[in-house]
Order: sequence, then C-alpha cells, then structure tokens
Amino acid sequence: MAINNTHVYAEEWTVKLQERLDHPTNWEEICNVEITNDRVIHNPYMSTVPSIQSHTRGTAFTYQTHVNTDDSTTINTSRILPMFIDRGDLAQQTFVKQMDLADLQGQLFQELFESQMLADHASWTDVGITGGVITSGDTTQITVSATNVDDIIRGIKRIIRVANGSKLMSRNGVFIVWRPEDFEVLEAFVQANGFSTADMALKDGTVEGMNYMGVEHYVSNEHTANHLFAGVKNTLHLGIVRDLHGQIVVNQSPTDGNGNLSGIGVEMREDYKYKTWVNFKPLLYDLNVT
Repeated sequence: MAINNTHVYAEEWTVKLQERLDHPTNWEEICNVEITNDRVIHNPYMSTVPSIQSHTRGTAFTYQTHVNTDDSTTINTSRILPMFIDRGDLAQQTFVKQMDLADLQGQLFQELFESQMLADHASWTDVGITGGVITSGDTTQITVSATNVDDIIRGIKRIIRVANGSKLMSRNGVFIVWRPEDFEVLEAFVQANGFSTADMALKDGTVEGMNYMGVEHYVSNEHTANHLFAGVKNTLHLGIVRDLHGQIVVNQSPTDGNGNLSGIGVEMREDYKYKTWVNFKPLLYDLNVT
C-alpha cells in the first residue's frame, strides 16, 4: 500500500487550523456556538405558562400552576480526518506546503459544519407559499424570482413577528442563506430598486453578508436540494467539544492494518452537535423552494 503526503510541528499545524476555523463563515455568523467539554447541554423552558386571572376585591384567589420542561442535547457526533505523511516527504517538504495541508484540513471541517447545519432542515419550521403569500407551516415550494424575492424577505419578518420574536429579531438580527442563483436574483433586485442602495450596488457590487431590507443575506453551496435556511440569528445551537476543536494528534509510525508505516499520522477530530431548541423552533425556517 503506497501513501504519499507531508507534515510539520504540531504547534504550528494547530495554529494554522485554528486560524482557518476562526474565519467568518455562515455557521459561525448564524449559530449560537458553544465550545465546551460538557457532554450534555440543558436548555429548560416553561411548557405550561400560568394565565392571569380575574379578581374581585375581598374575594379569594386560586394559585396558578406552571410546568418547566428540560430540553437537552448530547454532544456525541464525531468526525475525524486522519492524514499520513511519509518520513521522506516530511524531511523534504517546505513550511509553506505543510501549512497548505493544515489550511485544507481546516477548510474541509468548515464545509462539514456548514453542510451539517443545512442538512438539519427537518428540525425547523416549514415555510412555503399559499395563494402567493409566504406562509408558515406550509411545504408548498417557492420559486425564487425577481418578482417575489422581496416578498420572501418581508414574509420571513412577518412570520417572526407573529411568533412573538420581534425582540429577539431586533437584538440578534435576521438571516437568509440563499443558493448562488437565488443571491443573483437578489442582486438584480437590489440594483433595480431604490436610490442610494441601487447606486451602491451598481457601483460597488453586493457581497455575502450584506444587510438589505433589515436582513443579512448569505450564500452557501451546501444546501439540501429544495431547502433554504432563514430565521433569527443566534437561536440555532451548535455545541463543540473544546479540547478537540482545532487540535491535532501526531502518531509516529502508524499502522495501516498490514504493518507499521514509515512516517507520521496526523489526526484532526471534531465532536459536535446541532440542536434546535423547542422554544426557538418557531424562529428558524426551512424555506421550501423549487
């Protein structure tokens, strides 16, 4: 079995990995990322809310009950990227090329976190279209076009307000993660409408993460087919194990099952878990699209 690759000191490799994982990407901008060594994360909520009672002066009253329910998640999803570097390559490889490998590892995990986030669409609230109106709880697919892209943006904000998410929306902001072709439609709309915004879009172009109509707009190639992601920022939870995040383990003369190999094995591993909390599900949306 022939395996040919390369490597560097663990400390330098780790720094490069952490630099890559610290780059702004959609999941880091959108999620509430908690880096912790706790295995189980709890987020209790009040499942039965007491109601205000009418009262007459001088009469007795009845205490109302409430119920607290624990919502929890276990950080137990594990992914690993082991790489072998031949000892001859290790001796001859330049520092720059070694750091390129570390950068590649970090990029692959960035893409993993992104795709795993978007694959979780079944956990969110469905949004579709009914009679031309963007509607919560509907799975009828929306065809994104220049005539309705603004309706989608306004519809998402209306659904958030109806779900009593106005305060969170004002504090955290709203996001939509589009496909590249959808973002192109949005670009055309921005450039064709308004005055100062259209002038700026025509002069300087549009960039991912731009704020338009009170919403931050992102782009991803990792969507599940026919599903986009939208909602209130920092409400989707991502737990990551602290002592594994951006770290590597170097093994001398690892085995491939047939015997020891002359070189080193570099292992990067991330343990993580996405969680849509019960009380935040009404603020996270699976946009069903054609």
